[in-house]
Amino acid sequence: MPKSTLILLALEEGQTQLLFDRALAAAGYQSEVTHDRAELDKALQESSPAMIIVSQNFHGVDGLRVASSLLDRFPTLPILLYLSQDSPLLVREALHLGISDCLYPALRVEDVIHTVENSLKRAQHLGDWTRRQVRLTTSSLQQRLNELQKLEKIIDTIEDGVMILDENYHILTVNPPVRRTFGFWKDDDILGRPVLEVIPNQDLRNLLDFEAENSVPHNEIAFEDGRVLSAQYARIPGVGFAITMQDISYLKQLDRLKSEFVHSVSHDLRSPLTAILGYVDLLERVGPLNSQQREFVSRVQHSVTSITNLVNDLLDLGRIEAGFDLQKQMVPVEAMIRDTMDAWEPQIQDKKLKFRLELPVADIPSMRGNPIRLRQMLDNLLGNAVKYTPEGGDIQIKVEQQADQIILQVSDSGPGIPPADQPHIFEKFYRASNVPKGVGGSGLGLAIVKSIIDNHQGRIWVDSVVGKGSTFTVVIPVFEPKTAPPA
Repeated sequence: MPKSTLILLALEEGQTQLLFDRALAAAGYQSEVTHDRAELDKALQESSPAMIIVSQNFHGVDGLRVASSLLDRFPTLPILLYLSQDSPLLVREALHLGISDCLYPALRVEDVIHTVENSLKRAQHLGDWTRRQVRLTTSSLQQRLNELQKLEKIIDTIEDGVMILDENYHILTVNPPVRRTFGFWKDDDILGRPVLEVIPNQDLRNLLDFEAENSVPHNEIAFEDGRVLSAQYARIPGVGFAITMQDISYLKQLDRLKSEFVHSVSHDLRSPLTAILGYVDLLERVGPLNSQQREFVSRVQHSVTSITNLVNDLLDLGRIEAGFDLQKQMVPVEAMIRDTMDAWEPQIQDKKLKFRLELPVADIPSMRGNPIRLRQMLDNLLGNAVKYTPEGGDIQIKVEQQADQIILQVSDSGPGIPPADQPHIFEKFYRASNVPKGVGGSGLGLAIVKSIIDNHQGRIWVDSVVGKGSTFTVVIPVFEPKTAPPA
């Protein structure tokens, strides 16, 4: 300890004060005597003492109170309390307040020096440890600040819009594309404000409503000028949410052109197909047909029917992908399944198939969706099972509820799907390599099923073993009213 260290003495005048003066001077310390509280406060303003020694009774003031107030102002400053006599209760109270140590009669110079040096050493160790922790914390904060600055630069250079919200949907940061999209200037004060107050957009509100319902986190944000953004959110633990926005206006325009083309071509195809079927039906009215002619007519009718079904599938797929079937309502799941079963009952009976339906004991909740498309989805799955299952085979429909989702499984004992084909069966016009001869199809059925399920924020996959059959699993969320995000 450097011998120029200053120690303030807040002691009553007398032999004790002289003893402390002599002891500190002998050890090479500087000391300064203060005679009352005003002098003590002035000395603290004008100097930086390494320690203060306070007597139990400091000119009519309780030394414990003086020491306590000093510790409130200078928590790391070592303070010694001089007691008029040895008192375990006062010592315990003093240590409880945070006083470094206590001294009491009979005093020796060696005792004073030893106690002072020990207290100063502890204070120095504490100060060194505190400074190390401050340096570490400062370094860590600086590192995090550098990382945040890098992250902000990265976010600012992303071409897509990025918006970060806290848990209460207040804006933490936005990048320039978001400001340009919604017409904010760089200096506009939008940070810290509720996002729906700053951007009163209904499509954005719907996206946040989806988050409140634990739904699939994406939605489209449309503008009156024709622009369309594809918006997705992701939860950031401990922060809030990140919303990214991508301009898909040109994709929507291409999609409209595609849909218009498909509708135009499909409608143009329907007219000649209807005419072909009409004239084929009139052939027998003109005159009797021989057996070979009847076979030719049957083939024409079958081919025209196949093309008509293909056109209908293309029209359906175009409508689903274009999002034309947006009207949704609560659909009773069990009633939908039983209606579909009734529709396929004749074919099931004709092929002598063993059919089993497994429903949960509790009532199945309704799903929010388009009833026509959901019925079409189930009709296609059950129809495929009936079509590909050999005579006398097994078909099963199983339904269960887990948390806030419905799980529907359609199983069959058909030929199965080779592993190489399974990743592609939901693609348009794709048919497995082991489809039995004579089993027709356009390769659009499962593509339609996939599009319907995607539009209902669901998932579908297949588990299949060649020679043993296939199981198609559909998971669709149950939409229940929940608290919407704050406006």
